[in-house]
Amino acid sequence: MGDRSEIRESRKATVLGTAAGWLMRVWCSTLRYEIEDRAGFVAAEKPVIYALWHNRIFTVPDAWDRLVRGRRRTVVLTSASHDGAMLARAVGVFGLGSVRGSSSRRGVAALVALRKAMREGSDCCVTPDGPRGPRYVVQPGTVKLAETTGAPIIPIHVTFASAWRLKSWDRFVVPKPFSRVRVIFDAALAVPAGLSDDDFERCRKQLEDLLRAGTDDFFPEEA
Repeated sequence: MGDRSEIRESRKATVLGTAAGWLMRVWCSTLRYEIEDRAGFVAAEKPVIYALWHNRIFTVPDAWDRLVRGRRRTVVLTSASHDGAMLARAVGVFGLGSVRGSSSRRGVAALVALRKAMREGSDCCVTPDGPRGPRYVVQPGTVKLAETTGAPIIPIHVTFASAWRLKSWDRFVVPKPFSRVRVIFDAALAVPAGLSDDDFERCRKQLEDLLRAGTDDFFPEEA
């Protein structure tokens, strides 16, 4: 077995990831967006943490790029696997940086790298149910990052007028060309420092409930 702390990279992942990013950009150029910044984060002076479900990744880099237009820097947490390498290259097409790691591989190192990026002025974007699920369940790393940095969490909701849902663990969503997509950067969630275990779990569950509430294909019986 390989070293679980290893960051995996290959020329194939680089080429495929870059190609996927340009395909996403061209595909998303056909979409009719409704983008709402309820958090007012574009004008925020300090870094923030974006949180969205793993299966909503396809349209968010383009929506972020349209809304921010070069006014903010952001790094995306991607896994240390070859798939993570591809995603890092894909989001790079939209001007997003990346930090490699996840709850299953290099989790502590990734958390340290994210904190460093935020100290240097970058926002961070995480998929709290990734990279392996369970779908629509927030893992604790996102809340821990907010607790230790003092940065607010901005839940991102994406809904689709017409889309395909793949048969992957997360039911990855791909909007149909020329369809309508609504992207909401919701009101920020503050996470106090020094939480007890019970208060930490309440914050985790609050974020999970907020993200689920903005999801058009979550049903309580799935939980």
